[in-house]
Amino acid sequence: MSETMAELVGFDEAIARYDPLIGLETHVELGTVSKMFCGCPTGFGAEPNTQVCPVCLGLPGSLPVVNAAAIESTIRIGLALNCSIAGWCRFARKNYFYPDMPKDFQISQYDEPLCTDGWLDVTVHPEGAPPSQLRVEIERVHMEEDTGKSLHKGGATGRIHGADYSLVDYNRAGIPLVEIVTKPIAGTGSLAPAAARAYVTELRDLLRSLGVSDVRMEEGSLRCDVNTSLAPRGSGSWGTRTETKNVNSLRSVERAVRYEIERQAAVLDAGRRIVLETRHFHEDSGTTTAGRSKEEAQDYRYFPEPDLVPIAPSPDWVAELRAALPELPAARHARLQSEWGLSDLDMAALGNAGALDLVAQTVSAGAAPAEARKWWLGELRQRANTEGIELTALAVTPAQVARVSELVASGGLNDKLARQVLDAVLAGQGSPDEVIAARGLAVVSDDSALLAAVDEAIAANPKVAEKIRGGKTAAAGVLLGAVMTTTRGQADAARVRELILERLGQH
Repeated sequence: MSETMAELVGFDEAIARYDPLIGLETHVELGTVSKMFCGCPTGFGAEPNTQVCPVCLGLPGSLPVVNAAAIESTIRIGLALNCSIAGWCRFARKNYFYPDMPKDFQISQYDEPLCTDGWLDVTVHPEGAPPSQLRVEIERVHMEEDTGKSLHKGGATGRIHGADYSLVDYNRAGIPLVEIVTKPIAGTGSLAPAAARAYVTELRDLLRSLGVSDVRMEEGSLRCDVNTSLAPRGSGSWGTRTETKNVNSLRSVERAVRYEIERQAAVLDAGRRIVLETRHFHEDSGTTTAGRSKEEAQDYRYFPEPDLVPIAPSPDWVAELRAALPELPAARHARLQSEWGLSDLDMAALGNAGALDLVAQTVSAGAAPAEARKWWLGELRQRANTEGIELTALAVTPAQVARVSELVASGGLNDKLARQVLDAVLAGQGSPDEVIAARGLAVVSDDSALLAAVDEAIAANPKVAEKIRGGKTAAAGVLLGAVMTTTRGQADAARVRELILERLGQH
């Protein structure tokens, strides 16, 4: 049977016969000004090979010096993940050859990492089921330097196979990198894909709250290697794992786990064995394909880095960093849920839509929590879905949404006009107040202007007016609709109703 199997085992069928075991290795580029072992800048998007020097190019005679800010950021990450911080650790050389490795080895940490034995609690939100809690145990958090970037030109896939030639950009080589490795995550069953996504989501939020990285997966500053294996249901054993490399979106983390479960089940059902290997994830198809056989630790020939002294963080410094940690996402979520009076499902909806921070910022700008949620989860999410973008990519700020909410609350806008104002803001036509002034979208509440429209509606609908005079006040809705049409939806509907009933002797 070929690598590209014609059929996979259905996910539910695979879970019925096999227990999945997952593990995640997350690589985080730290947001330091300079690289890990030299003074080169770390900005994203510079011209290739313009942010390099003899140290990060590995030229003979150059010597590395550790970036103190990177050490501090790594300790803060470890503390936030409930890790033990080593009183003494050191770097090692990890030897392997790739064109994007300037020195033909990577300065990393091996058996003496800076942070060990932590955990992160995550909430898994399976579709159509109540949320569940999962504690993900952290094996280690260690430092290393990033590699350069290979660019394969020609061919259809952008990969080396089929390319006409390859180029290497070393700007990324030497950027401080933290690797966060989980212990094997067992017992998730059918929730394995959702659990993987929930973990990376929570970890990304935690890193963002610490301010140690911009965690932009689309730019590669947060990348995830997804390990997946299957074992016969109830056997208690571990299967052979595969490692899907450099998965760069939350959705793709979930899809990669799901696909590997379906693929590996098909391999095992056919009486074949799973190969210990790395695999590539394909965004367009949601599938994985074989990469290379997976190295073991001994293949890297680790030995202590001779050009760097050990690191020995003092207990006082670690205590100082612990005391200065910001409010972490889990505590913040609990606080906001309590302050806003939301259910678990309400909070899950905000999290799944990527709207929690936007709603919080909108509330901070003056909007009521219910109104902020209404706009971001309603009108604005619909617009983002239509355009195929994240909510954060919309061209409207929380402060602008808060201003629209304020105008609705004060009667300056109704919901229909507010939607028109937001449409104009999204189209780049200015702030809410500028749009209202330019397009004359404010609610009309002046009695003299409204009475003219009311009288016109009464004159045009004499039978309806007679019903109202006879006590059937529900019929006022017909006249109200006529007035709203005349005023292009800008009339104060509550005041119009009052005026209609007053005019017809029912108020």
